[in-house]
Amino acid sequence: MGREFFILSYKSVIKSAFKSALPIIMGYIPIGISYGILALSTDLSPYLIVGMSIFVFAGSSQLIAVNMLTAQATVIPIIMTTFLVNLRHILMSATLSLHFKKTPSRLLPLIGFLITDESFAVGNTLLQDKKENRGLYFLVMGFSAYMGWVLSSLIGVLIGRYVINFKIPVIDFVLPAMFIILLIMQIRDKMDIAVSIIAAVLSIIFFFICPGNWNIIIATVLAAVIGVILEDAI
Repeated sequence: MGREFFILSYKSVIKSAFKSALPIIMGYIPIGISYGILALSTDLSPYLIVGMSIFVFAGSSQLIAVNMLTAQATVIPIIMTTFLVNLRHILMSATLSLHFKKTPSRLLPLIGFLITDESFAVGNTLLQDKKENRGLYFLVMGFSAYMGWVLSSLIGVLIGRYVINFKIPVIDFVLPAMFIILLIMQIRDKMDIAVSIIAAVLSIIFFFICPGNWNIIIATVLAAVIGVILEDAI
């Protein structure tokens, strides 16, 4: 009886995690296909385009890299730019680490690899309500989203190479729109709204002051600090 309950518990976690990943996968499909099509305009082979999704798994960074390759940028600027863009993963990993104190350490590298903006947004919201099997839950959710991204990238390459070759002018809008939806999913009270507005305003201000993508990192840190101060004051 105990073994059957144990198995059923794990199945329940896996099923719940996969369901949580479905909205992420649906968001990845148009962006992944767009990435696959756009990447064909560079000198990268189809194998390298899909390989980037397999080994890098960072949608915004991959799109940035593709745009910079199209503009004939050299390797060092591409590496530095994508590094700066991905610095936000330090903040996301630090936040999620609070949920994985009981997770075996051997699983943490896999969890770290699967952290994206989308899995962070969904996971950080849902993990608060889970007491056990948090590591398994995030692994299943993250891996499901990962497979969705890789497969959508492959579909994009196949469409762009063998079906039709065309440009997608709305790609610049799709990615911010997805981030806005993820932000809305995390808003629970007036404090969340206030911090979001503060972060947006600070990001715009620092955009004109700081080069590169440092405005995002600085605005995020300052908004979080201000949010803590306001919450303690209230």
